Amino acid sequence: ELSPQEYFRSLQAGKASLAYFNRNVSPGPQPFLEQIEDSAEALQDYGISVVKVNCPDKDVSRYCAKENALRKAYLFRGNLLIREFPTDALFDVNSIIANVLFALLFNEVKYVETLADLQNVENTLKGRSNMVFAYVPATGTAEHRAVMEAAFVYGTVHQFVLTTEATLLKDAGNDEPDVSSARLLFCHCQRATDLAQPCRRTAMEQALTKLNIHRHLKLMEAPLVTEVAEDPEKVSTVHLQLGLPLVFILSQKETYEADRRTAEFVAWQLLGKAGVALLSRDLVDLNVLLRSNIALKTPDEGAAIKYLVLEDADEIITLVEDKNKVKQIQEDEEEEEEDEDEKENNNQDVQDDQVVEAVSRDKKRELRLDQVLALTEETFDSALLETSRTVVLFYASWEAVSLAVLRSYIEVADRLKGVEGVLLSRVNCWDWPGVCTKENVTQFPTVKIYEKRERSVTYDGMWGTEELSSFITLSRVSCPLKLATIDEAEGYLRGDFPSELSSYRHASLLGVFSTATSEARKAFEEAGNILSGHVTMGVYFEDDALALSHKYEVSPPALLLARSGGRSVESITVSKQSAQDMVQMIRYELLDIFPEITVQNLPRYLQLGKPFLILFSDGDIDQVEGEEMLKLAKGTPQQVFVACWLNLKKTPVGHGVLKTYFATTPLLPVLVWVNLHAGGQIFKFPSEQPITETNVLSWLEKLKAGLEIPSSTLSEEDWKPPLPAYDFLQMMETAMPELPLLHTSHPHGDMPPRHLPKSPGGDTTAQEELSQENKAEKVGSPGRDLRGTAPRLAAREKQGKKHSKL
Repeated sequence: ELSPQEYFRSLQAGKASLAYFNRNVSPGPQPFLEQIEDSAEALQDYGISVVKVNCPDKDVSRYCAKENALRKAYLFRGNLLIREFPTDALFDVNSIIANVLFALLFNEVKYVETLADLQNVENTLKGRSNMVFAYVPATGTAEHRAVMEAAFVYGTVHQFVLTTEATLLKDAGNDEPDVSSARLLFCHCQRATDLAQPCRRTAMEQALTKLNIHRHLKLMEAPLVTEVAEDPEKVSTVHLQLGLPLVFILSQKETYEADRRTAEFVAWQLLGKAGVALLSRDLVDLNVLLRSNIALKTPDEGAAIKYLVLEDADEIITLVEDKNKVKQIQEDEEEEEEDEDEKENNNQDVQDDQVVEAVSRDKKRELRLDQVLALTEETFDSALLETSRTVVLFYASWEAVSLAVLRSYIEVADRLKGVEGVLLSRVNCWDWPGVCTKENVTQFPTVKIYEKRERSVTYDGMWGTEELSSFITLSRVSCPLKLATIDEAEGYLRGDFPSELSSYRHASLLGVFSTATSEARKAFEEAGNILSGHVTMGVYFEDDALALSHKYEVSPPALLLARSGGRSVESITVSKQSAQDMVQMIRYELLDIFPEITVQNLPRYLQLGKPFLILFSDGDIDQVEGEEMLKLAKGTPQQVFVACWLNLKKTPVGHGVLKTYFATTPLLPVLVWVNLHAGGQIFKFPSEQPITETNVLSWLEKLKAGLEIPSSTLSEEDWKPPLPAYDFLQMMETAMPELPLLHTSHPHGDMPPRHLPKSPGGDTTAQEELSQENKAEKVGSPGRDLRGTAPRLAAREKQGKKHSKL
């Protein structure tokens, strides 16, 4: 309480004060004075002093004049009058504080009455700052006070806009506005870069109180998605601190972009209700992460983190909004796991497929998937252009053979680590069907080698580590390799390979052509493209090619085959000049004269359709016996039979072969004649005779004359699987067609996605319709599915769970 002179002398520049000039002539203003006194402490928090100025009886100054007394209060900043308030507008503490702050922040808080005014404010803010839009039914209310107090604190960070027009509430995005209730929306204008698009809005669902507005603005200022790389138990964000749950979407580097989009989509839906974090599996070593794709952390003291497997983003939103959903999902998963474990235990000993059995047996063996880059729809094309040669394994994560091959493929990646110009990658066709369809992948697994998108070679060999490594290594060199001089050609025959093949030893095949044999040369080069990755081929067709052919006594077109580092060179005359005939001839000529039979190379020799003369040995064969068998193989026309040997230590399956041939395993070594393609009769070379070329030829003459009795005869029964194969395509035809393609759940783990065509010439119209359906879904709901969050792999399926543990 001050006199007028004292009050005006006390005013400080920039300091706000609310003054009421009072005369002690009437008890009228007593209730108003009580409200002014009650508001003094709150206003002091904002640096505003409240003063009761006692006017002397004879003071006739402006503020103490009789006509102004008892009816107004005055707001000053320094000695500058800001606003006059009728006392009936300051009817309680809330109205006093709301109106005083509104007056002081008149230039900071914009009041709008029309939609055009609101849009103009939005447009000026886009790309610069955010807006807090508040509707209050009337000024001077508690909600109005709460908004103004928030504006006093946050006005330098966000643009506050106020209205009392109920129609604007509906125009701002509230379909059914309750005009009796105040509302507040946070408008994300800083993220808007297109003037044609409105700012995204997040409504505050709680009542407009000072604390709730502060909490809402804190949540809006927090990062939309938090990236974490530590144990979820140790993570703390503003959401947890404000009593909200935190959702972790589990990611990995191969699918980071897709997971990031999914996380952002979920974060927008849960803005103000929960936080969203992207957690990298690659950086956190928790076994539980392998079985889940979502984690939920609640702010409750001591509450355990819930690890779950969900199918799409809608389930996450439901999870947060319905607390009972968490318990239900966990109970369903536990019950499902119990059923699966019981079923697995019952069927463990009756697997009809050896590959499935092997994958099931090794289901807990962890594979180093980080050795091989996982490609997605977004990264596939760019990855092919970044490296001169990109190897891609197309596989299906639900399929046993794919997972068995994936193991070999990772071993290949380990072998080729550090090799320049070669990138080993993989595409899971279950997660990225569009890529596999585009690349015409119609079976799993498939390996292709791309050379910067200019050409690709499809692997059609055995799936072992050695074979895959050899194929990739050989593919690095042009096939056929063009040689410019005679010295280069002869060096090639001696085994002087390019540096890429320095550690590789293989028979060398050189095509020699003159200018007059260009047609045969073109067929040879085309054959080289077909055989790329399987053989090493060179071609020489310079002007002095005749000199090279004379040296090896052959006329162009001809092939020179060097085995064992060029110690011997065979000359082969080319008679047929089509590419396919050339391929068959080359494959035949490259077969060893006296090969060691292994699981990997047996199919090549079975395809010849000839009888086998096979020497079984427990280890390396005796040098003398080996030389005699080699002479026999060289001296006999190769079209008669295949002379070969099998090392039981290196190829243990030979024990089973011998038990099939004989009742008991004979003493080793043992020489056997078997014609698998005609009759299946087994003849055993007499053990009392030494294995020499003469003795074996004499014995073969007796066989031809029918003078020898077979030791046994193989059954004529066809070699078939014990059970018929699943017709996956037929199963897909009858699977619920009304379900969206990317969200179809296959609960039994034995059904692939429906996108694959029946055959390379299938119904393209249906495929295009499915493709358009996919595109529409992708555009309509970006980031909705969780296909990128490994290990989705049909996450709830039996095999999917097994395979995620590999």
